[in-house]
Amino acid sequence: MARYIGPTCRLCRREKMKLYLKGPKCDTMKCPIERRPYPPGEHGRDRMRQGSEYLTQLREKQKARRIYGVLEKQFHNLYEEANRQQGITGENLLRMLELRLDNVTFRGGWGSSRSQSRQFVRHGHVLVNGKRVTIPSYRVRKGDVVSIKGKSRDMIVVRHNMDTLGRSLPPWLQTGGEGFEVTVLDQPMREHIDVPVRESLIVELYSK
Repeated sequence: MARYIGPTCRLCRREKMKLYLKGPKCDTMKCPIERRPYPPGEHGRDRMRQGSEYLTQLREKQKARRIYGVLEKQFHNLYEEANRQQGITGENLLRMLELRLDNVTFRGGWGSSRSQSRQFVRHGHVLVNGKRVTIPSYRVRKGDVVSIKGKSRDMIVVRHNMDTLGRSLPPWLQTGGEGFEVTVLDQPMREHIDVPVRESLIVELYSK
């Protein structure tokens, strides 16, 4: 399985904004971007100047990839699928990213970050309609019930996240089972997706 194993906070510094890849740490002064709000590398400070139109589009694409933890080939395949669907391509792309199982686990408040939620899925702690699914990219559908496995509900990290995060559930999800399960009510609309991404720039980039 291909995955990014480098320093996570370096990604936020490269985008010059907090992507909240480390969960609660991003809200503290320990976040490196608080002390070094410029891109990493020897010439990081020089990259603060205004770039080209292509660079702006590229940064938006990289930002979306890093927020959802998707590699380049996966992201490109999602774009091609979104482009074939009816409707606005950019919104279709974000909708498919939101419907990933690791993201739904994150939205449910069980993981402090999408990477931690992805680990929960990989380790078999997450069920879809009562069946264990260990594929983070699995796309849930309307009516699906996503839940934490019975024995996993007593995990300290899950309990801690549910008690301390206070993350509000998006309107397209409905909580149940004392907070340990969520039901997909409908596909997410663009106004319900709070990621700081301008999807139109991503479409412009891939349309060239």
